[in-house]
Order: sequence, then C-alpha cells, then structure tokens
Amino acid sequence: MKKIHVAAAVITDGTSVLATRRNYGDFAGGYEFPGGKLEPGESGEEALHREIREELKTEIIIDRLLGTVEYDYPKFHLTMDCYLCRLTDRHITLTVHDRAQWLHPDEFDTVNWLPADIEAANWAKEALQA
Repeated sequence: MKKIHVAAAVITDGTSVLATRRNYGDFAGGYEFPGGKLEPGESGEEALHREIREELKTEIIIDRLLGTVEYDYPKFHLTMDCYLCRLTDRHITLTVHDRAQWLHPDEFDTVNWLPADIEAANWAKEALQA
C-alpha cells in the first residue's frame, strides 16, 4: 500500500479552530486541517510553514505537536503529524480550498470531517478546553 506522510495545522485563535473544505480530488467537499506532504529531507514543521504559505497565503506560529494520526484510506496509508498553531495575521487567502470557517468545539460536528481529521479534531477540542 502506498504511504503518504503529511503535516497538518490545527490553527486556533484560543477559542476556535480553522477548518478548510477541499474542492478537488476524491475527498472534495470534506473538511480538513490545512497542510500537506513532507518533501524529502523536510521536517514536519518546515513542511507546514511551506504548505500554509501555499494554501492560505499567510504565516503561522507552531506551538506544539498534538499527535500523529495513522489512517488507512482505501488507496493509501496516511501518517499525519498534527501541530497546534496560531496565525500571525488573521487574514487568509484560500488557494486549494473553497471554504474556511472558524469552529468552536461545540460546532465540530456541524461539518463533514475527512476520516483522518476526526481524531485531530478531537485533540483540538481537548486542547481548547484545557
């Protein structure tokens, strides 16, 4: 089975998290935490800074690693390192998503999370309630 290693940004403003909706591929319409594949020799943090610049046209501050999700999709195995982050500027520009919304923990079940992102959403909820 193909293996893909990605880094995901669980971006918070202290009370809510940023969820983005994919507008392409097999998972179009599903919500996820922004981020992407690690390039060869790249750390999760380096990949995340690069991907957020590409996907949201902004910068982030990475606070800590929340955890790593291991998930088997039908066509590949995903390893997703999830980092708790903050925006340096609340202004974002979507380039690969068609929607973004700030969700409070009690609103997490109002969107259709991609399967691998469900565990990360649970970690985000715990981090916000701590």
